[in-house]
Amino acid sequence: MNGRGGPAAGVVGKSAHFARLIKVEHSVYALPFAYAGAFLALKGAPSWRQLVWITVAMVGARSAAMALNRLIDAELDARNPRTAGRELPAGRLGRGEVIAFTLVSLALLVLAAFNLSHPCRYLWPIPVVAFVLYPYAKRVTALCHYVLGLTDGLAPAAAWVAVAGRVTWAPVLLFVAVGLWVGGFDVMYAGFDIEFDRAEGIRSIPVAVGESAAVRIAALSHLVALALLIAVGGLLHVTWVYYAGCALVGVLLAWSDVDVRRRGLDRVGMRFMTVNGIVGVVYGVVAIAAALLA
Repeated sequence: MNGRGGPAAGVVGKSAHFARLIKVEHSVYALPFAYAGAFLALKGAPSWRQLVWITVAMVGARSAAMALNRLIDAELDARNPRTAGRELPAGRLGRGEVIAFTLVSLALLVLAAFNLSHPCRYLWPIPVVAFVLYPYAKRVTALCHYVLGLTDGLAPAAAWVAVAGRVTWAPVLLFVAVGLWVGGFDVMYAGFDIEFDRAEGIRSIPVAVGESAAVRIAALSHLVALALLIAVGGLLHVTWVYYAGCALVGVLLAWSDVDVRRRGLDRVGMRFMTVNGIVGVVYGVVAIAAALLA
């Protein structure tokens, strides 16, 4: 049997560190949209093979993106009291380990791309470039939140191409909608670091316009995102189920935005992130249901 400090315990502990490094629980922000893109593209169910490779691609892409972000921001995270306890600055993972993890994750993405539609074999570098650019965006522009959002927005668009092999207006609108949705809540999230970002010269919308105006910008982003999701349904001529789901998404987003505006980010804490996770799951489930009923 392994002792408390045996090899098995070490592997489990290291795996837990990597799971925290990439915030595996936040996969709900992108994975449901990827599945939605695949189902809506076909107005039906993709094959199990396609779903498996889409999942592999998403796991590889998100893991690589988060690991690259942590590598690039390691020194910045070490100076920020809120993030100093993350795995790299705290020394629980070494740079070499995270670099190796990143390369394996990228390999999974490429492998999946070659097992999906033919265009994916040539398009996979696009998200990789986005993964690298995002961590640097906050050093040069307050619009960095939407760089992150559009990077996540690639998920449904890529899944659409993965099963359909082509691009139409619907996946383009879905790409922008997810970009605005994620960008909006990242604007709110940046409010936690507003003083640190000002001191370090980091660009963000809260730094540029203040927390109150930033919350209004986030709410506007969510409103436009909702309108685009509704427009996607119109282009695809989906059933009423889709629009009912969009209405629920709108209620959840509005409740979260009003809650932050009324009580302030400090009192709401990370609750708004939980609500956004629920939004991703709700939209994914409803979009899949609407596609199957088409």
